[in-house]
Amino acid sequence: MAAILTGVSGEYFVAAELSRMGYIASITLRNTKGVDILASSADGARSAGIQVKTNRGSRRAWVLNRKAEEYQAPNLFYVFVNLNGGQPPDFYIVPSKMVATQVSTGHAKWLATPGRRGQPHKDNPMRMFGDKENRWLGRWEVLGLGD
Repeated sequence: MAAILTGVSGEYFVAAELSRMGYIASITLRNTKGVDILASSADGARSAGIQVKTNRGSRRAWVLNRKAEEYQAPNLFYVFVNLNGGQPPDFYIVPSKMVATQVSTGHAKWLATPGRRGQPHKDNPMRMFGDKENRWLGRWEVLGLGD
């Protein structure tokens, strides 16, 4: 239950932040695949689909699945949210193509690296996206919704 509430709160924080900046943000129904929020400029001329991934803490790494390797489009973005344990959240806005590239190369590197006891890693659907350098922190402009 906590994981579901974490995800839902991340979506609402993203929608609120977009609204605060003057954009239109609509949270999609739970059965919408791959898009949690549809966002557009106030005049509706520009739009973006957003997939939200949320952490309760402040760790700048998020768990994704295998689909993230192929799920990309020019107007599809990820917003990774850190809830920061009750402090104001941080938002990392990343084009889906960048996410797909990072998770694909990162997973391939992980598979090629031996485990703690020298054994090969077994393939699984889990992928990781991280932004240790804060390259994508607060980068709302990448959505292309502004003038």
